[in-house]
Amino acid sequence: MTTTIPPLHFGVVGNPIAHSRSPFIHEAFAKQTGIALRYDRILAPLDDFARTCQDFFAQGGKGLNITVPFKEQAFALAQAHLTPRARLAGAVNTLWMENGYLHGCNTDGEGLLNDLERLGHSPVGKRILLVGAGGAARGAVFPLLKAGCAALHIANRNPERALQLHSHILGHMPEFTAQLSAGALQQVEDSWDIVINATSSSLGSTPPDLPVGLYASGALAYDMVYASQDTPFMTQAKEQGAAQAADGLGMLVGQAAASYALWHGVKPEISTVLKALRLALYT
Repeated sequence: MTTTIPPLHFGVVGNPIAHSRSPFIHEAFAKQTGIALRYDRILAPLDDFARTCQDFFAQGGKGLNITVPFKEQAFALAQAHLTPRARLAGAVNTLWMENGYLHGCNTDGEGLLNDLERLGHSPVGKRILLVGAGGAARGAVFPLLKAGCAALHIANRNPERALQLHSHILGHMPEFTAQLSAGALQQVEDSWDIVINATSSSLGSTPPDLPVGLYASGALAYDMVYASQDTPFMTQAKEQGAAQAADGLGMLVGQAAASYALWHGVKPEISTVLKALRLALYT
């Protein structure tokens, strides 16, 4: 008599969530690495994220990815067992159970850095403008600083949130005081080598309200949101002088690979999955 071992259960939690491509990515990784898994999209009520996660793990689930707008709530949920990356970010995009305890990590920064390198725009020595101060931005600040950027400015429509993130990072890593600054989006000046949109504006139809003249010669405009065509931010950036514009599909695959490695102990190959996903967006 043979027994069939059920596939390991994983998923991604967000609101909205129907658009998520994470199941495609993790199923491709699973085929590549020979691991049997089930990976679902999970819609959490805006006012009941914690119960959604608790129910998932109580029913035998192994790991969750977390997306908009729950990354800061996931941080609070896993507060007792956070990786250093998650603690610095103040946001979590990866949850798993270990020895009966909920653990949290943030792999967004790793995914972003890998994609910037792939695009030929290493952060080393660059002046970087980060637009937004929510969960997506939180995961990017420390990795960009650690990678060796010359300057990083956090700009947000609500400057209080930008200043809070600035204080949070420097409270942990005061050695970056000279490189890190923050302020209101409407008051951004100077030219930047890389401008990163970490807001959710591109999920709608309008780009962030950026002043003109922000892009240095050869600059990259990078949108953490991805789409089958140029996002509103990418279109705006090209009109305002960015030499190159890219969406966040490579970051999505990169952060998923880092999450997958945390859960399964094996790092999948990214490039073939990214090509397949890009093709799937057009079909």
